[in-house]
Amino acid sequence: MHTRGNCCCCSFEDYKLTTEWLLNQTSHRPKIAVICGSGLGLLAESVTDKQSFRYQDIPNFPITTVPGHEGRLVFGNIKDKSCVFMQGRFHLYEGYSLCKVTFPVRIFKLMGVETIVVTNASGGLCPDFKVGDIMIIKDHINLPGFAGQHPLCGPNDERFGIRFPCMSDAYSKELRRLALDISTELEYTDFVREGVYCMVSGPNFETIAEARMLQILGSDCVGMSIVPEVTVAKHCGLRVLGLSLITNKVSVDYSREEKVHHDEVLHISKMRAEMMQKLVYTLVSRCHLVLPSINTN
Repeated sequence: MHTRGNCCCCSFEDYKLTTEWLLNQTSHRPKIAVICGSGLGLLAESVTDKQSFRYQDIPNFPITTVPGHEGRLVFGNIKDKSCVFMQGRFHLYEGYSLCKVTFPVRIFKLMGVETIVVTNASGGLCPDFKVGDIMIIKDHINLPGFAGQHPLCGPNDERFGIRFPCMSDAYSKELRRLALDISTELEYTDFVREGVYCMVSGPNFETIAEARMLQILGSDCVGMSIVPEVTVAKHCGLRVLGLSLITNKVSVDYSREEKVHHDEVLHISKMRAEMMQKLVYTLVSRCHLVLPSINTN
């Protein structure tokens, strides 16, 4: 289990200490946070007035161990919007508890962040998807959550959110619509999709039988992240946009010989990162124009 005795291993005092340390170290007061997935750290390079901190230098912060995750928290401005970027995230398969995996999201909430953009690399399950497509996430399937690996297990802290948050609107319809509109403006419609993301714990890639099962469940792509952060963000009342870069096609055919390698994932991420960067940059600069939905939680 991710916690001992089903209690969160991070106290409110831990979150408060880290938040106060960051607020004392930077004059930035971000309203938007972006979590960069495998090979997508370039998303943070477009900011001005940049200030960065290594994860190992931030009190209570975990340290990323995965290639393609630089392990830096980057503050800066996109036009006149103050933002914070995570260059690298944390995963269950690294051995972290889910409260550590989602630790930064609650820090962002306490810092005053209102909108969070989560990105990652994933394997395509939908037959219509191609390598290099960008999928705007409209919903997700939390397989680890079905097995009890859930970031909201344990006592609920009302200072962050209610005991039973609704997840039927986890991904903001308004932000998804804005992302689609921007994709049209940028002439990205040939490779921007919408679909359902499925999270598995990893670190192995899926077997063919597992991939076939996920297709039957309605998954368009599969990966090893995003869902815990989205769940905690929704619990905290943040608006969420999810973008998943399809870096490989998941095999569902026993006659095929192709095998997935992490190096391939990083290669495709690097090729498409510039376009993803432009999409995120434009969206961040305009997201203040999108009125948030009324939170019904």
